[in-house]
Amino acid sequence: MPIPATRTTRFLPDGTPLENRLLAALPPRVYTRLLQHLRMRTAVTGETLQAHGKPLSDVYFPNGGVFSVTNEMRDGGLVEVATVGSEGMLGIGVFLGDRSGAGRTFLQVPDGRVPSMKVGRFIKETAAGPFREVVARYAQANLLQIMQCTACNALHDVKQRCCRWLLQTQDRVGSEDFLLKQDFLAIMLGVRRPTVTLVMGALQDSGLIATRYGHIRVLKRKELQAASCECYEVIREHFRRLGL
Repeated sequence: MPIPATRTTRFLPDGTPLENRLLAALPPRVYTRLLQHLRMRTAVTGETLQAHGKPLSDVYFPNGGVFSVTNEMRDGGLVEVATVGSEGMLGIGVFLGDRSGAGRTFLQVPDGRVPSMKVGRFIKETAAGPFREVVARYAQANLLQIMQCTACNALHDVKQRCCRWLLQTQDRVGSEDFLLKQDFLAIMLGVRRPTVTLVMGALQDSGLIATRYGHIRVLKRKELQAASCECYEVIREHFRRLGL
């Protein structure tokens, strides 16, 4: 049975209210113990936190913002394979036995500081107990998300996928306004920048969004959801079903 999130406000080492849903789902005594092993790290937009094939020293628990896990091809092209916000963690492969980065992970929608934990401590803390249960459920949800996005990228058009991605980003940042460079969005969708410009222009002309200098505002969420493919709701249901 899923562990219910606490209703009591918790705080990170720097006094920031805790928003990460994995950490918030832990019993108070477990979170109190883990708190002493969390460190706050400053992250800037576009910064790589985990590099493909490189040993990982830390795992991260986003407390806001949006991070992308991308796969880099031999020609230097990048495409997103997973998106992570406050619902999850960066470095889930460590939990599955892989201490090297799987893809390049970087911050795309800013939030400033992110809690981190040393890999060795994370492995010890997830050997058994509530923390292991919560992380295992997230690993399953993350796998289902990747599977759905793979199908989405193959079967749905760019406009539908863009709407899905904007909705997921709004969910993660908890606001109708957020910063997002079109160069990043092109990576997320696996298309060229001019294609993103055309799609975003069409959404703006339809009155669904407003864009200005990397700033996006969702104006009509219901219409944006109607223009998205089924994958947005499918992915949300995966996380709901697994208590995340």
